[in-house]
Amino acid sequence: MKKLLFIFCFLICANAFSQILSSSVEKKTIALGEVNHIVITINNLNNEKVSAARENELLPFHFEEIKDSIAQTQDVYYRRIEFAVFDEGKFTIPELEFKVNGKVLKTIPYEIDVINTAQKTDQINDIMNNKEVKLEATDYWELYKFYILAAIAVICLIIAVIMFIKFGRKPKDSPVVATNQTLKELDSLKKKKYVESGNYRSFYVELIDISRKFIAKQYRVPADVLLTDDLID
Repeated sequence: MKKLLFIFCFLICANAFSQILSSSVEKKTIALGEVNHIVITINNLNNEKVSAARENELLPFHFEEIKDSIAQTQDVYYRRIEFAVFDEGKFTIPELEFKVNGKVLKTIPYEIDVINTAQKTDQINDIMNNKEVKLEATDYWELYKFYILAAIAVICLIIAVIMFIKFGRKPKDSPVVATNQTLKELDSLKKKKYVESGNYRSFYVELIDISRKFIAKQYRVPADVLLTDDLID
């Protein structure tokens, strides 16, 4: 009898000084995207440090952790994790491990059933009614400034091409310009008064030279290098 009493007292003392882990989940069945939470508590720490996964990294894939709150005193470790699941189906929270003074404590696994409560016939409404917003000139500029600048650049390019085509090319000698130049040279020859002074040879030499230049410019004939007989032919 004394032996049984001793064993019973030993077990009570061992439990009194050992760490006790407990966990609970608020709901086992949740709607798609509904917020749920799991709570883990470890008692009788006796100033021992608890090692576990970092914040927002304790739960596995599919469980979107929204808030991970951790609090610890000398004797109690408390952790509350709010989470949501955005996929329909059954998902398992496995055993979660916590180390206390080299000893591994584990929670029990939980199976969470996620259902889609929306129906095909449900009407989807906007969160807020559409609101008409009046835009100022600066707002339109911010919206369309790149299009406006691009249009201006295209217009400037077109104007530059037109100006180049119209004024950039080397002008060809027109018949009017060639004729006016010839008339000026003939007038200059007349003012020299070779005929009045009897200097017929100089008159005919310069007259032939003026004629050659005129023919060369007007008709694109190399009159300045051809003989007089060739020009006559």
